Amino acid sequence: MNMETDENKRLQGAVAGNFAAISQRLEGFQPQLRFEEIGTVSFVGNGIARIKGLSHVKSEELIRFPGEKFAIAFNLDPEEVAVVMLDKSVEIKAGQEVRRTGRVMDVPVGEELLGRVVDATGWPLDGGKPINGERRPIERVAPGIMDRAPVEVPLQTGILVVDSMIPIGRGQRELILGDRQIGKTAIALDAIINQKDKGLVCVYCAIGQQQSAVARVIAQLRKYEAMDNCVVVVSTGEDTPGLNFIAPYSATTMAEYFMEKGRDVLIVYDDLTHHANSYRELSLLLRRPPGREAFPGDIFYIHSRLLERSTHLKSGGSLTALPIIETEAQDISAYIPTNLISITDGQIYLSPKLFEEGILPAVDVGKSVSRVGGKSQLPAYRDVSGNLRLSYSQFEELETFARFGTRLDAETQKTLEHGRHIREAMLQPQFESIQAPEQIAILLATTTGVLDEIPLDEVASVKTRIIKTFSERLPELHTRIQSSEKLTHEDRDMLLNMSRSLLKVEK
Repeated sequence: MNMETDENKRLQGAVAGNFAAISQRLEGFQPQLRFEEIGTVSFVGNGIARIKGLSHVKSEELIRFPGEKFAIAFNLDPEEVAVVMLDKSVEIKAGQEVRRTGRVMDVPVGEELLGRVVDATGWPLDGGKPINGERRPIERVAPGIMDRAPVEVPLQTGILVVDSMIPIGRGQRELILGDRQIGKTAIALDAIINQKDKGLVCVYCAIGQQQSAVARVIAQLRKYEAMDNCVVVVSTGEDTPGLNFIAPYSATTMAEYFMEKGRDVLIVYDDLTHHANSYRELSLLLRRPPGREAFPGDIFYIHSRLLERSTHLKSGGSLTALPIIETEAQDISAYIPTNLISITDGQIYLSPKLFEEGILPAVDVGKSVSRVGGKSQLPAYRDVSGNLRLSYSQFEELETFARFGTRLDAETQKTLEHGRHIREAMLQPQFESIQAPEQIAILLATTTGVLDEIPLDEVASVKTRIIKTFSERLPELHTRIQSSEKLTHEDRDMLLNMSRSLLKVEK
């Protein structure tokens, strides 16, 4: 009995103490009215919904549906609001209540993202823990003109034909375009892998891709140890059009965090064709007026406001963009390709004809251009590849006439043979990056005609020898080229002598 009495007293004391604490808190409590706007779903479509009753909702505000599903307000009509669903709309039904959140779409940013795979909302897809910390809106104003600096530092892709004839600078926007399955992603992937020892942060944004294709890209990044300084943002073809639409903006916000910290960032949008198609699908469902090729009138604006965020800041840091576009039947004059060509600072065009002939990467030098990258190119490139593009273009033109079987003079035959050796020297397998000093050595041997002395089928083996022996034989020159010094006449002679000695070994 004594034990029961003691237990009852203890419980009564605890209750009395809790009651006193609750009473004390209630004495200082001041009830407040909170205004909450509640709407009702009037229509649900494929990836969109229409809501009545949200008269004060703002453009691009997040709307919360039952079951913690979200949407973005797109059309603000007088009688109803049309929203774009970020989650599957299977469980959404007409008559359900929805609420405003009072905030726009935002994503997590920070160092925690490095090495992670996330979706367009920042939710992890790699089985890791959720990313907490600072959040930033996906739609941000691009830096002003006075905050930008010229593009002065090169971004080495490790691809000989690109770095020599279509150079890219840090802060540039270089479009990659071509027909499907022709190597567009391969060029972007090589560029990312080549940055693993250079301190750049890389962001790969997959838009509307197949899950198997994205898995292959992630596996290759991990295989070549480039994932540690990389962020992969994924929206697949199985996701809603809304997620596909916001994916590149989310990825850019994540990349801007590192740029504003003074770091150099490379972002790849793979690809903006799917992004444009998703926006067209949403716009047609929302009954916006269609224009050319059924795209809405603001299709140019959605890409320009995205790519204008890539720049080189005066305060330090840069964001280099490699948007990818898929053409149909080599038609680069279609609506979306011409839009992107006019927005970007140049383009790398991949030719199906070269691809079928086994010339990889299948870069069509004549249709490719870099409008600002040449100013950022290492001085040694300008010393050795000044007339390379002209020589290659002349060769391609002469090769077309030579196919008709006409008699050619000795000078023309020499030009053709030199052009074939240039093209052979530009061949490069995927994932076999060539660093800048080795590229300079190969280019010098090519432009001066040293490689013309050997058969075409031996060019690849000589290139391999140059790559392996340059840093061993001429370590000081190797370092000076890497540190942006110009080539002297003595340097040229040393490189040519090295190349000639390797030719003799090959013979």
